[in-house]
Order: sequence, then structure tokens, then C-alpha cells
Amino acid sequence: MAAGSVLAFWAVAFLLIVVPGADWAFTIGAGLRGRSVYPAVSGLVVGYAAITLIVAAGVGALVAGSPAVLTGLTLVGGLYLMWHGAMTFAHPATPDTPATAPAGTDWNTFLRGIGVSGLNPKGLLIFLALLPQFTDPHGAWPVAGQIGVLGLAFMATCALFYLCLGALTRTVLHGRPAAARLISRLSGAAMIGIGVWLLTERILS
Repeated sequence: MAAGSVLAFWAVAFLLIVVPGADWAFTIGAGLRGRSVYPAVSGLVVGYAAITLIVAAGVGALVAGSPAVLTGLTLVGGLYLMWHGAMTFAHPATPDTPATAPAGTDWNTFLRGIGVSGLNPKGLLIFLALLPQFTDPHGAWPVAGQIGVLGLAFMATCALFYLCLGALTRTVLHGRPAAARLISRLSGAAMIGIGVWLLTERILS
């Protein structure tokens, strides 16, 4: 597979990753609430790994070519973002110490991370519409293998970026509960806004 194609996809994907969205809001909240940001980031990466496998298996092309299925996924993703945003807004995260972190937080955070990335409309857009454009059907590698490589590049970038974001969140907001609650509520409001926009756009289109 041509290195140029991987680098081109990585550049576009990186620009989309750094744009604040649901993954940002989830990582910030997890960085404030949990003992470690690793479960949150691991969940996000696993969610994107699942999408990569689906697209590599050829299901992505079928979904992208079916307006009804794509609309259904968008609606589910929008509703999930609204629900998650409402919960974040109603129960804003504050810096927790290991002694006060609730039991089972890591596992619950991991599962929620899978849901956030797996149903993230931005991620679905990248994998269903953008990623296939960087593959070469006549290349030496099969298309499924090319998709796997591009997916790994995306996941590695996500992992590194969100680990840094989570660590920065804990460092900057540690000991500032009022600021942490404000940032958490803003993140929740952003997720609600994104969810409403997605539902409105899909329903009116």
C-alpha cells in the first residue's frame, strides 16, 4: 500500500480528530471523573476498531449505499449523544481521587467509550464515506487490508491525542472543582447540541 495514501488519510483524519465533538466531551469528562483516562480512551479505540472491521468486511459499502440504514444509524447516534450529553450536564464531573471514585467506574467508562465512538456520526462519516476514497482497488494489497491499515492509523492517532487531552484535563483542572463542573457542563451541552443538529438535519433532509 502506498505510503502517500496513508499519510494523506492520516492528515485529513487528524484534522477531524482535533475538532471538538463527542469524543472530546467524553474524554474530558472521564479525565475529571475517573482514576485514569485509559479506560475511556481504550473504549473509544475499541469502538473505532469495530467500525474498521465492519467496513473492511464490506458491510460499510452496503450501509453507505442504503439511505434508510444510514439514516437509522444517524438517528441512533444523535439520540445517544443527546442522552449522554444530558447525563453529563445533569451530573457534571469533578476531579476525583482514587478513594472517592465509585466501584466499577473503569469498566462502565470503557463500555460507554465503545458506545460513544461506535455511534459517533463523525466517526461513521470518516469510515463510511472518507476512508474508502484512500484505497486502491487495483493495488497490490486487498482493499480489506488497506482499510485495516488506514483504520489502525486512525486508531493510533485517536489514542495518542485523547490520552494527551485527558492528561491535560486532569492536570489543568485538578483542584479546581468549579472550573471542572463548568467544562463538564459545556461538554454535555455540546453533545446535546450535536445530537439535536444531527436529528434535525437527517429529519429535514
